[in-house]
Amino acid sequence: MKLSTLGLMKKTGCLIVGFDAVKREFENSASKMAGVALARDLSPKSKKEVLFLRGRHRPEMNIVELDADMEQIRSVIGKKTGIAAVTDEGFWKALSEGLETI
Repeated sequence: MKLSTLGLMKKTGCLIVGFDAVKREFENSASKMAGVALARDLSPKSKKEVLFLRGRHRPEMNIVELDADMEQIRSVIGKKTGIAAVTDEGFWKALSEGLETI
């Protein structure tokens, strides 16, 4: 997985990080979310909550598990997080390429 892609997304404003922010995006029908990425060490409870939000608000939304833990993500984007939404289709394709959809 190309962690540098996450850094570029953060700089261009195409990355929404944290559970609460991603939850608001799921609930906003006008949101342009392309997909959601989860850290590999995200707690099972948080993962379950994200999957519940998808089922309730956006069943078509793609979710992938990154090959990076929260600490590695923090080193690239400057914030420790396990949940991130991508708002650009091109960046989403670059990030999710080769990863299995949950």
